[in-house]
Amino acid sequence: MHTTEDKPKSAYIPGLSRRVFRDPVLFLAFGLGFGLAKKAPGTFGTIPGIITAWLIGLISALALTPSSVLVSVLMLALIPFSVWICDSASRRLGVHDYGGIVLDEIVGVLVPFMFFDITPANLLLAFLWFRFFDVLKPWPISWIDRRVGGGLGIVFDDILAGIFALVAMLVMGIFFPQWIYT
Repeated sequence: MHTTEDKPKSAYIPGLSRRVFRDPVLFLAFGLGFGLAKKAPGTFGTIPGIITAWLIGLISALALTPSSVLVSVLMLALIPFSVWICDSASRRLGVHDYGGIVLDEIVGVLVPFMFFDITPANLLLAFLWFRFFDVLKPWPISWIDRRVGGGLGIVFDDILAGIFALVAMLVMGIFFPQWIYT
């Protein structure tokens, strides 16, 4: 199924940090270096996504445009770009979905903001719910993670985790609207 070797996602790769900072594809795939974290690279790799969402919130306020519109437009470009970058990085490393490849986390955590305003509470909730579902990998996320190879598989399971986070936030909005809609 996978086009690269089936090494563990945390395989040791000699000189990885140097490679990441010298290769633009790896630099982007590793979330500007956030994916080099020794522990929990996916969690650290989600931080640039939250920062991106926050910046979009600022830009949307200045442009008097709903942030959901800006996030949706960004996602149209970011998803195919991320599939290509993650696939290229996987091939260069010889490891499918290496743990340090975190561009998929950056894309996935943006999904809830296609529907929710970018507020401090929503940034925190999107981060927590996204990481919960990305780590837990309920079906069909786990199925996608195991069965779909290449960049599409790397990115699509995180988009699904983002959709699960979105649904969790929608449910929270029913019971705690003051947390979500303020």
